[in-house]
Amino acid sequence: MIDWSAVRDFLAFRSFVSPLALPVFYYLGAVAMPLLAWILAARLGRRYALVAQTAQTLRGLMAALTRPRDRWRVVALTAGLFLFLELLWRMMFEFLIAYLQIRDALLIISTCGATP
Repeated sequence: MIDWSAVRDFLAFRSFVSPLALPVFYYLGAVAMPLLAWILAARLGRRYALVAQTAQTLRGLMAALTRPRDRWRVVALTAGLFLFLELLWRMMFEFLIAYLQIRDALLIISTCGATP
């Protein structure tokens, strides 16, 4: 049997689905999105010759214009940026979880009739 009061609360935003959905979306963004972006880039390179040719030309140009030490710096900078963005993604979800916990605590306080 369907609990219609729970459905009404959900549709009126009195109850949130976020605490259950946040971990799912966190892992989708932290793991699945970079992996899917890598797969998409590889598929585009295989499917469209112009994309593959442009990428190959850019790799050759990068190799011709830079020293190996500079290329490693670019790789290190890119890896650092990726890790920084992953950390930012994590912090955003921690903030959302903290917000929901604060909301729950305030609801409990307001229903108990406690005064500061």
